[in-house]
Formats: sequence, C-alpha cells, structure tokens
Amino acid sequence: MTAEAARWGSTLDSVVVYAQGALCRRLARGSVPPDGWLRVTGLPRSLDPGSLRARVLGAPGVRVTEARVEVEAEPPGTGAPDDVRREVERLRDEYAAAQERRERQLGLIEEVRGLRPVSPPRRRDEGHRRTPADAWLELAGFVDERLTALHSRLVELEQALLRAEQELIVAEDTLARASTDAPSAHVPTTVCAVLTLDGPAGAEVELELEYGVPGAVWVPAYRLTHRQGDGTGRLVLRASVAQRTGEDWTGVRIALATADLRRRTDLPRLRSIRIGRRQSAPAPSGWREPPAGLADLFAGYDAAGPRPATPAASAAVPVAAGAGYAPGSAPPPPPPAPQGYGAPMPVAVDRGFSGPAGRPGSGDRSFAGAPAAMPPAAPAAPGFAAPPPLAVPAAPGAAAPPLPPPLTPPPPGPPQPSDAELDYAALVLSGPDERGGRRGRLFPGAPVDAVAAEYRRRAEAVAALPLPGHAVRPRESAGSFDHRFDAAARADVPSDGTWHTVTVGEIPVGLRTEYLCVPSVEQTVYATLVLSNATDQALLAGPVEVTVDGDFLLTAALPTLAPGGVRRVGLGPADGVRVTRRTHLRESTSGLRNNTTVLDHGVHVELANRLARPVTVEVHERVPVTSEPDVRIEERADWAVPENGAGPEDHPPGTRVWRVDLPAGGTAALDGGYQIRIPAGKALVGGNRRS
Repeated sequence: MTAEAARWGSTLDSVVVYAQGALCRRLARGSVPPDGWLRVTGLPRSLDPGSLRARVLGAPGVRVTEARVEVEAEPPGTGAPDDVRREVERLRDEYAAAQERRERQLGLIEEVRGLRPVSPPRRRDEGHRRTPADAWLELAGFVDERLTALHSRLVELEQALLRAEQELIVAEDTLARASTDAPSAHVPTTVCAVLTLDGPAGAEVELELEYGVPGAVWVPAYRLTHRQGDGTGRLVLRASVAQRTGEDWTGVRIALATADLRRRTDLPRLRSIRIGRRQSAPAPSGWREPPAGLADLFAGYDAAGPRPATPAASAAVPVAAGAGYAPGSAPPPPPPAPQGYGAPMPVAVDRGFSGPAGRPGSGDRSFAGAPAAMPPAAPAAPGFAAPPPLAVPAAPGAAAPPLPPPLTPPPPGPPQPSDAELDYAALVLSGPDERGGRRGRLFPGAPVDAVAAEYRRRAEAVAALPLPGHAVRPRESAGSFDHRFDAAARADVPSDGTWHTVTVGEIPVGLRTEYLCVPSVEQTVYATLVLSNATDQALLAGPVEVTVDGDFLLTAALPTLAPGGVRRVGLGPADGVRVTRRTHLRESTSGLRNNTTVLDHGVHVELANRLARPVTVEVHERVPVTSEPDVRIEERADWAVPENGAGPEDHPPGTRVWRVDLPAGGTAALDGGYQIRIPAGKALVGGNRRS
C-alpha cells in the first residue's frame, strides 16, 4: 500500500512555542492520487506520534480519513554537520598524538636527568683514590647541554599541544552549536505522515499537518525607550527562544504561549443512573471472532522442522510451544523475537488472558478480525520452526523455582477490550513461535522506538538551559492565567539549543519618571519609572533594556504587570537630587504622678534638585506601630498614609509618604515627628530605644 503512495513535500509555516514544547503547522499542496494514499515528508524525528492532526484546506469535497506516522530509512547524505564531525575526530587524533609526543619528551628528560657519576666499589685493602674531576665535569656538561636541548623541544611540544587543544575546543563547540536538523546516524531515518484522502482523484488540495514536538522553550524580554518629560514610552516585547526539535525554523510565523502543552484537555463525563430493567444499548466493543482455519496457517512452518540453533541464542532459553515446562503448570514467557530480515513478527505483551479460542467467555482475546482498513497479515516465511526445548540444569541442592500462579479466568460474558486493545495501529501480530493460543493474532504492545526516544531525550535537554539575566519562566510569571503573543513578522530559529532573540511587537504603555528615597535607611535618591499597562494582555516578568533620550541606561528586571496594573522599575541612584535627614529625641514624663514616659521624635528632611528639569520626589518615613492599647502614638506632620493596593506597590504598616514637586534648582524642607506615650507599668527599665 505505502510503497506506491504518492510523496508530497511540505514546508513549515507556523510554530506556537509553549512553556515547554511547541506545536508546529506544516502545509503541503498537490493533487489527490487515484488510490487516495500519499506520504507527506519533512517531519522531524522527535515529533510526538499521538499529536499528529491533518485536514484539507479549501476543498469541501475532500477529507482525510486516516493519518499515521511512519519512519523511513534513506541513504546517508553529506552536509555541514558531517564535515564538522569529521574535523572534530581529526583534531582529537592530533591532540592525542601531540599529548603522546609531550609525554615521550618528558620521559627523555627524566632519563637524562637521572644520569649521575657512580664511583667503582673500593676493595678493603685498597687505599683512597683520586677523583677524576674532569670526567665528572664533562658528564655534568653533557647532562646540562642535553637537558637544554630537550627542554627547548618540550616548550615547542607544549605550544603545539596548546594549539591543538584550542582548535579542538573550538571545533567541539561548533559541533555542539550546529543545528540538529541534519541527521547524525550512518543510515539516517526520516519521518513522514501517511494519509488517506477521500475525494475525487486529481483535485488540487492544500493539506495542513499539525504536530507537537518537545525541546522548545522561551522567556520574555523587553526594550523600553523613553524621553524625559514625555508621559508615554515605547515598549518592545522580544522573546528569547531556544529549540532543539530537530528541524530549523526558517521564515516561520512564531507565536508564544504561556500554557502547558502537556496538560490534560479531556472533559469529565457524567453518566446517567438508570433504575429499572431497561438499559441503554452497550457501545460496540470492536472485538471480532478469529477467522476460521487460523491454526492451518502455520502448518508448513511446523512441518519444516526445528530451527537451527545460533550462538546468540545460547544466552537465552527459548522454549517451544507446549514444551520445556511441567504439565499442568503455566508456561514460561516467550523469548524476545530477533530483529532483522527473516525474523518473525514482534512478540506482543501477554495481557494475561487464557483459554483456547478467543470466543465470548474464553480467555485469550483475539483481534485478528480487526477493522477492514488494517492490511491482512502475511503468512510466515517458510524455513523457520519453533526452537527445540532446552533443559536448564538445576544447581545441586537448590530448590526448584516456584511456579507462577495459574491465570485467573475472565468473568463470563462478552469481552471488554481496553483502550490499548482498541488502538488498532499499535497492535502487533504475534509470530509463529508464540504459544498456540497467541500465534497469528493481534495484541497490544508495539515495539519501542529507541532512536525516537533518544531524539526526544536530547530535545528535552533544552529545558535545563541556563536563563538569561533577570529572565523568569513564563509559567512562573503568568500565574493562573494563560496568554499568547503573536510575532508581527516571520523569524528564523535554528535547532542548535541556544538562545535566539525574536521581536514580537510593540506594546503601548503609560510612563512617568518619579524619584524615591527612604532617608531613614539610605540618604540616596533613586530614579524610578512608573509603568501602567493599559492593554488587555499581561506583561510577563523579564529583563528590560532601558534607553533614556537615545542613550542606553541599564538592564533592569520588569515585574509581572497585569492588565490595568501599575508597577515601578528602578533605574538606580540619581546623583542630581540630594537628600539629608536629621532626627532628635526628647524624653520627658507627664501625668498626675509622672507615671507616663513621653518620647518625642522629630524628623527633618531637606531635598535639593540640581537637575535642569522639575522632578517629583516621594519620601518614605516610618512611624512605630503597637498592639498595646495603653501605648499611644501621636503624629504631628503633614505626611500621608499610603493605601495598599492603590499604589504601585504594597506598603508595610507604619509607612508615611511625602510627595514633593521640586522645580529645577529648587530645594524643600520637610518637618515631621511623633510622640510615644508609654505608661510606667508598660515600660522596661533601660529598654527605651533611642534613634
């Protein structure tokens, strides 16, 4: 069926990047083939097969009746990643050779350094002999000259080793940053979508394929342009996108979403409770009786005799159907089926059903008569038979292994297939080496694609990529709401697992400059930008590059700004505005018997504007708070109490605020204070705090 299917190429049109993962949309155009079968190529190796969706655009009379994912092998091609990989291998060999030459040179230096003059042994009756000083000096000169030459050569070898190491590091980094769009296997595999179209042959149609892939993340970033004295600003939303999905995103429309791509989307269903004898008709189960004469299908296979043993099979213990175990006991599980040409069909996982025929009330459920759309199973190749039983000798004195418990028979009545058993595309035909009740029938348990699992594992490693400065994950900053941002223009994001900046669009924001100081903590005035979000979308937390009057100022952290919200962004100290704070404390007593201690605190703040424009300064002070009803605090100042929730941020209890408008070159003086009245019974001896 699929060998003669038409092949259509596809182009990636748009991508929606979620908090983790992405949803890709491909387009393919062509004419409907006569048989309705076609292959759409170009899909990545890391896609989730269960997420494939296909539909026809602009052709009401044509529809997609079947869609599934298949993997094909193709001859290896040449590309830039292969050249880089070969270059890395060559540099590794050069680095190893340079390291070996350096080690050999160090060995020669140690050998020459170990040369020492050794005097011959003196006999007992022999007197003292004169030392040949010339020979000693000649040997020392030879050693010194030889070591000088060897050390000079060692310096050259170490420099060559350092150059080889640097070239290897650069090549490995280039390979690591190379796109994963090109396959790295010697026999690369490609993924295609096999579709069945229902419509008039020859009709020109456009197909849309949608599928999910792991290995894509994004974090928001901003660029803020502001001119002093202007009440508005230009905030450009940019996104840092990293993906390793296995395909390059070239010229695609990109949308960014804060939702979780893998969250549950199924809706709960509430079934009715019926009282009485009449019940609703049960839904069709999808189960069919096995075809007649199924046992005769393997008559030639059994008549061919036992299969010749192979050396690889000696490690396992294959057991033929009905042999190798004690009568009356449950047979051991079958061995794994070999792979390759001439191998039987993959062995399915036993669901634990027993019984001979697969009829209602019996145990072994069969799906050999599954839907007509499934291709019929081909008969087994002749020349293979069940392997001979191998007896496993038990160790002397060892107890026999316990036999598995007998299989529990299913409840009487028609079979109730599970969701896995009704997934016809994932059913596996049991081979001729299976037990008599399973051979030639369909069971769930498709083989695991190890290559695809490795692709997905490497793709999901992008989630551990270090974040840029001040960046926050979208799920952390979005809270319980989900937002989507569509980029204004198409963009390119290669599959290299590094951050790439994508411009999304411009967001109008209200903006004003204010100055804030807390002189009781630090006598410094800080410049702030007060942002107000008048749009219907939230501004997520992330880094913002602030440009004032055309000059880059700094990169700050923008907090999450809900629709209609107002937040402050600090710009650092403002040297043009000065603040000075002085305090004084006077302690006295009052009352009829002087039984009340009065602590009178005075605060004096002076502000000076040295800028060439008027500014608004907000001065924060604090007043003590108490939970004792006998302790009274009396304020005497013109400051105001901020309302929590109404301003840019929440204030702790006891906060007081002065707002002062200073002209260019102007000054202002602020005076305030409060009295703390403490009864004698509430005071601590020596415990009054002075500040």
